[in-house]
Amino acid sequence: MTQTVRRRKVLYVPGYDPFHPRRYRELYRSEGAKQAAISGYAISQEKGDGLCAWRVRSEMDGAVTEAEIEVLVWSDIVAESMEATIPATYAQLVRTAWAYIGSGALFRLMRLRQGPVLAALYPIAVLLGQLLVAAGIGALVICALVQALTWAVAGPIWDFAVTIGVVSGLAGLGVAWALLRWFKRLDGRIFAYYLMHDFAFTARWDGAYPPRLEARLAEFGDRIAAALASEVDEVLVVGHSSGAHLAISVLADMIRAGRVPAGKCAFLSLGHVVPMVSFLPQANRLRADLHVMGGQDRIAWLDVTAPGDGCAFALCDPVAVSGVAPETQTGPLVISAAFTQTLSLAAQAALKRRYFRLHFQYLCAFDRPGDYDYFRITAGPLTLGQRFAGRAPSPSRLTAPVNGFTAMAA
Repeated sequence: MTQTVRRRKVLYVPGYDPFHPRRYRELYRSEGAKQAAISGYAISQEKGDGLCAWRVRSEMDGAVTEAEIEVLVWSDIVAESMEATIPATYAQLVRTAWAYIGSGALFRLMRLRQGPVLAALYPIAVLLGQLLVAAGIGALVICALVQALTWAVAGPIWDFAVTIGVVSGLAGLGVAWALLRWFKRLDGRIFAYYLMHDFAFTARWDGAYPPRLEARLAEFGDRIAAALASEVDEVLVVGHSSGAHLAISVLADMIRAGRVPAGKCAFLSLGHVVPMVSFLPQANRLRADLHVMGGQDRIAWLDVTAPGDGCAFALCDPVAVSGVAPETQTGPLVISAAFTQTLSLAAQAALKRRYFRLHFQYLCAFDRPGDYDYFRITAGPLTLGQRFAGRAPSPSRLTAPVNGFTAMAA
């Protein structure tokens, strides 16, 4: 092995996540230590400049490499989008369902992978179930109170009918509302509101980016450009989940503007959900960005998913399935993290039905890592392009264009 990276800058774009970037810093610390112990290399970590960055030093295969990892933050935008009231969330449910069902996108997405489609339907089913339970119990309270008050009335019942109806109705509505609030407090366990806000964030603009997010993507581009102008050997952009398509758009913008020197920048997309956006009618901007990224030769692009991740479009080539592949497609290289092979049986059993934890497994340690090792990629001595040079794509990848909307931004 010939060391080609002594200093690296990693810029991480998280998915739809309202939490502070320290969560990713601590995850890297704990999981990096586990992977180092399993794989027999050394990795250490210290605070970087600011709350969103940390420094890593590794010794792998006789080579010492230093990396600075920085989170590109949009959690404030996410948190703001999650502040919807209970009635507003149910209004989001209606708009989101119509955006995917009315456009036909939902049915085309089901031709790819059912897992993420079920994840999209899950909050709709749970929230409607909660509403029915609350309404049903509220109705029972109304009936019980009407009966009880009717028995308690001394005199002609019609003299008190309005009072009985108002008191019983208000009591029933109060109970129903209390139940809905209780269900919402439980969402840290069932994630129905969280997922509803996630899908509604995309569906509200039918796949287009809202102005505030567009402004943040421009800031991300400036951070990446600054890293490319620094004296590092590789700038690695990592996009996880929803962060993958945001990173695609940022990098495509930079390529159009001539801000990417050949060979210095690489892109790692993990657990992507690109079709959830690119299949919507107004996602012209993202489809154009996919077209650019799929046909360029300046940025090495590796896409990693796993069939065991029910929240991602596993092994779906995001460019090809979106129907915007250029005549000569150069990327991405689509491979599988193969959880059934890279995780021990005990680990698989521990993660069974922990769908959100599995969605983050790409950032974690593997018991039997194959050629995908997040910590070798982000802190090791080889560039992403060199590490996967000659690697064949997964034979199970999906490339058939099934998107019904293929218009691209001018």
